[in-house]
Amino acid sequence: MTLAFQIIRHSRKIGSRLGRCRNYAAKDIRFGVEARASMLQGVENLDDAVKVTIGPKAFCSESVRTNCYQKATTRTTLAGMNFYHALSCVPVATRRHFSTNSELPPHETIGMPSLSPTMTEGNIARWLKKEGDKVLPGEVLCEVETDKATVEMECMEEGYIAKIIHGDGSKDLKVGEAIAIIVEEEGDIEKFKDYSVSKSSAPTEVKTPSEPSQSKKEEETPAKAAEPNASKTEEVSHSEDRIFSSPLARKLAEDNNVSLSSLKGTGPDGRIVKADVVDYLASREKDVSAQSKAKGPAAVQGLDYVDLPNSQIRKVTASRLLLSKQTIPHYYLTVDTRVDKLMELRSKLNAIQETSGGKRISINDLVIKAAALALRKVPQCNSSWTNDFIRQYNNVNINVAVQTDNGLFVPVIRDADKKGLSIIAEEVKNLAQKAKENSLKPENYEGGTFTVSNLGGPFGVKQFCAIINPPQSAILAVGSAERRVLPGGAPDQFEFGSFMSVTLSCDHRVIDGAIGAQWLKAFKGYIENPHSMLL
Repeated sequence: MTLAFQIIRHSRKIGSRLGRCRNYAAKDIRFGVEARASMLQGVENLDDAVKVTIGPKAFCSESVRTNCYQKATTRTTLAGMNFYHALSCVPVATRRHFSTNSELPPHETIGMPSLSPTMTEGNIARWLKKEGDKVLPGEVLCEVETDKATVEMECMEEGYIAKIIHGDGSKDLKVGEAIAIIVEEEGDIEKFKDYSVSKSSAPTEVKTPSEPSQSKKEEETPAKAAEPNASKTEEVSHSEDRIFSSPLARKLAEDNNVSLSSLKGTGPDGRIVKADVVDYLASREKDVSAQSKAKGPAAVQGLDYVDLPNSQIRKVTASRLLLSKQTIPHYYLTVDTRVDKLMELRSKLNAIQETSGGKRISINDLVIKAAALALRKVPQCNSSWTNDFIRQYNNVNINVAVQTDNGLFVPVIRDADKKGLSIIAEEVKNLAQKAKENSLKPENYEGGTFTVSNLGGPFGVKQFCAIINPPQSAILAVGSAERRVLPGGAPDQFEFGSFMSVTLSCDHRVIDGAIGAQWLKAFKGYIENPHSMLL
C-alpha cells in the first residue's frame, strides 16, 4: 500500500478500506471529477499527499497541484492493474479541483460523464434534481442520452446542487464538459447564482499514456518529428513484410476496421502509435462529412418540406452502418427453410407456457436459439476480424434488432446457446420493452458476437439483406413465412408447406463462402427439425 493511499484511507469522504478507495476513484473518473484520483497516482511525498487529499482545508499551492497532475497524466499507475489499466486507455477531459478563489467557497464541478466506450459527447434529456436540492451518493441527478441509450447519471458525493450549467434538452455536450456545480454547505448555494464557466475551466483534451510498455519518448514525440524516418519505415515494411505498431494502436485500428498498412507511423523508427490512428479516423470522418455536405440535396423552389433534427442515436447508427458498408466486404447467402414442424412445436410449447404463466414463444425466439446452436457448430462465424488475427469468441451472444420511436437498438441475449426457449423469450420481451422506453443500460447491448434482424414477422417482408454490425462478422436477415404448393407422392397429388427465407450477410475477410454455407446448413437443420434444439 503506497503512502498516498494510506492518507486517503483516513479522509472524511472515504471509508477505511483500500478497495473502497479505488472504487471511489473509479467513480470520480467516470463522472468527470477525477483529479483527486489522478493526483494521488503521482504523489510520492507525504506533505504533497496531505495537500492533495484534504483539498481546500489545507494550503495547497498551484505549483504542487500542477506538478501532481502532470505526473499523473504522463505515467501509467501499476497499483491495482486490473482497475487502473482499464482506465489508462480512457481519455480524461477535465479534472476535479476546489476553488482557491476567496470569492467562491469550496465546490465541485460535475462534468458530462463517459457512459459507453464509444461516447464522445452526450445530451441531457432531463434533470431529476433542481438547484438547491440536497443530493446523496447513489441518487440520480439527471438522464443522459448517449450514443447508445438514455442512462441515469448518479451522484457520487453528498452535497447541494448550487448551479445547473446545462439544463434539460442540452445537446452535443463534450465528455468532461461542466454541467453542474455541487457545494458542501447549503449556505454556499447563493454565491453561485451568477456563476458561469470560464474559458480556462472549459474541457481540454488531455493525452494519457497509450499503454504501460510505451516509453515517455514515444508519447512526447511530435507527429512531424518522425517524417525523416518514413523511408526507413517503408523499407522495413517491404523487406520484412511487418508493420511495427503499439498494442493500443493495433486495438484502436482493429475496433474501427482500419488497415495498419494504410497508416504512416510517427513514433520512434516509424512505429505506428495511437495518435496516428486517431488522426486517421478524424480525417476520414471529416472527408465523409465533406462529401455528404457536397452531395446534400439542394432546396427546390416551390417544394414543401421539413428538416427533422438527427438524434444522437440516429447519428451513431448512420456512422456505424456507413463505416460497415465502406470497410467490410459483404456477401450474401440465402436459403429457404420449411417451418411447418417449427410452427407446430411452437404451438405446443405456448400451450404449456400459458398453463405455467410464462411468456409466449415467438418464431423469432426459435430463430435466435437455432442461430446460437449453429454458431456453436460452426464457430468460424462467431468471430471478428483484426489485421493481425481473427478473434473467435467462446461466448455466443446474440444481438436482436429492435425498432423503436427513438431509433434502432440491438439488445443482446448472452450465452443464448445455453439458455432455454422460455428464458430467451422472456429476455427478448423485457429488453424490447426497455428499448422502447429508451432505458437500456450498456450491459444490455454491449458484447454481442452475432446479430439477428427480423422484418418478416412484424412487417411481412419476404427477403432482405442486412448490414453487418461491426466488429461482428455476420448478421442474419429473417423474412416472412409463406405457404407454397409442393408436389405430392403421386403425379396428380400435391401438398402445402410453409417456407421462410433467411439471408446471411458475411464478412469475406473472416468467413469464406463454404463456411457461410455450412452455417446455413446447420441453421436450417435446427429449423426443420426443431425438436433437436430441445436436446
